[in-house]
Amino acid sequence: MSRVAPAGEGQRLFVGGRWVEPDGGHYPVTDPATEEAVGWAPEASPEQVRAACAAAREAFGAWSRTPPEERAAVLGRAADLIRERTGPYTELARAETGATTGTARAMQVGVAAARFRRYARVEPAEWAIAPQINEAGPMGRAGVMGALALRQPVGVVTCITSYNNPWANPAGKVAPALAMGNTVVVKPAPQDPLSVYRMAEALEAAGAPPGVVNVVSGRAAAVGEAAVASDDVDMVSFTGSTAVGRRIAEVCGRDMKRQLMELGGKGAALVFDDADVGSAVAGIGTTFSFYSGQICTAPTRVLAQRGVYGRLVEQLAAYAGRLKVGDPREPDTVVGPLISAEHRARVESYVELGRKEGASLVTGGERPSPARGFYVSPALFADCAPDMRVAREEIFGPVVAVLPFDDEDEAVALANDSEYGLIDYVWSGDVARAFRVARQLRAGGVGINTVGRNMEAPFGGFKKSGVGRDVGVYALHAYSEVQAIVWPG
Repeated sequence: MSRVAPAGEGQRLFVGGRWVEPDGGHYPVTDPATEEAVGWAPEASPEQVRAACAAAREAFGAWSRTPPEERAAVLGRAADLIRERTGPYTELARAETGATTGTARAMQVGVAAARFRRYARVEPAEWAIAPQINEAGPMGRAGVMGALALRQPVGVVTCITSYNNPWANPAGKVAPALAMGNTVVVKPAPQDPLSVYRMAEALEAAGAPPGVVNVVSGRAAAVGEAAVASDDVDMVSFTGSTAVGRRIAEVCGRDMKRQLMELGGKGAALVFDDADVGSAVAGIGTTFSFYSGQICTAPTRVLAQRGVYGRLVEQLAAYAGRLKVGDPREPDTVVGPLISAEHRARVESYVELGRKEGASLVTGGERPSPARGFYVSPALFADCAPDMRVAREEIFGPVVAVLPFDDEDEAVALANDSEYGLIDYVWSGDVARAFRVARQLRAGGVGINTVGRNMEAPFGGFKKSGVGRDVGVYALHAYSEVQAIVWPG
């Protein structure tokens, strides 16, 4: 079985059931908290990526014909193995991503195991359609037509995953895809791919046949491009930026490949005068703490009614100031580092931009001690205008911008004035109003008085926040085609 290698040794690719040395050598994976090497990730060549896609194509026929119960059993065993190895997997996830130990254990490794367990539950793949009486069919004869709708696997799925959660995000793609009878080629984010190879090991040990799961990684753009453009690939499932998603969609469009895209977000949090301010502050404050703001669902754009505006800003500033920023291994750390020096520089550039645009930096935005690690303290901007870039663009860090509004109509207009539409939030003591406002928001999801999620509810975005829906049974829909079978009754 492959393992995380010390300096001088490197992780191998997983192609066609074999652990393969990469053509491009290895590169270091860096711990964002210490700036030290965690391990050495493989740099695949485009030829090796295409070989992985071909292996997935070869394995597809037998896997798609495997009874759903047997596929589910593989997923169940994988879930058990991930749970058994929670300790070392958590430590690796923490080291690769900079997530706090608690987040890495519960929200990364724990959620991944739960997702494999969820899709180990066999779901009905066919359903009857009500009979239809036809006055005359193509043969000129009236009759009753029966019909059955079936869900069939799409084929080979390329899964391109995000760096903010190298366990839950790939599991949310791989598990439902395999449950439906697809085979997969996983291209993990270059910043933290080692966890995904551990997931492949668990699936291999759980009995996934050779070629059903393949993992190829690399920093070069050509690696991802080959995984998308391969003639053996039928579908691409991508989580990442809207800009990259647009380029992937262009390639998929040329060959009519199916797509599932979870892209950028700039979530609006509408806080009305009658809201429970403490609840709103705690929810909005997750932008600072959860993955250090590196999450597309974060409520980073706060719209506060004028009667509560000052109080909300004051309490958000106090909340941010209480959060411990530092070593994610320490049990009292709440805000860990950003993923890389490059991303930290990007977030810092937005903090400076906000100042230049005329927003008031109420707190944060600086590099705290310790000197090593890619840290930025939680930043809160007030007195923002709707046209400011800090209030419009996805920063993907612990930065919140607050804008005032007068009435409900203005709040809805401001919230919808965005190219994004992933998840918005409403805080109000008037539940009827909260639901009324939620129905007017152009977002794939709306949280009312909460930032929590129901993991069976459909997840995806409007506008430039994505294409398609996943999670729960909706993921099974996403990784399948619907086939109709019709016969004379």
